[in-house]
Amino acid sequence: MSAAGHLRGFPDLPPVWALGTLALQWALARWLPVVRLEAPSAALAGWLFVALGLALILWSALWFRRQATPIMPRETPRRLIAAGPFRLNRNPIYTGMALALAGTGLLLGALGAILAVLPFLWIIDRRFVRGEEAGLRAAFGAEAERYIAQTRRW
Repeated sequence: MSAAGHLRGFPDLPPVWALGTLALQWALARWLPVVRLEAPSAALAGWLFVALGLALILWSALWFRRQATPIMPRETPRRLIAAGPFRLNRNPIYTGMALALAGTGLLLGALGAILAVLPFLWIIDRRFVRGEEAGLRAAFGAEAERYIAQTRRW
């Protein structure tokens, strides 16, 4: 990976990983539909998860804007946001992405498409979350330690 945040020619950003997961979900539902979920309630739950996930992403992005701190991973934070969606968990944008992807899995009606969210979360945790938490500690010291101790990661 280069310093510019690219991985083999692709931008190494959470939305790119989410789009990759979306493609994987579609492929799994299309070519490996081992367990089908065809209940009408699954589709309803899928739409609800997608809507909640997108709303959580938007709400969180508005807090970044309101606090005038960078939303991009690997940038130095200017403020520690511990209010709004960030009082619920430390990573509401990534949680919103995971909810939207889980909803997509339900809409696709395949268990494999839903389970594809798990490697997405693992990748996001390893490639972004741990570094972002280290950045918070470096920028805000004891205040960040308190926030991290009091607020769940997911």
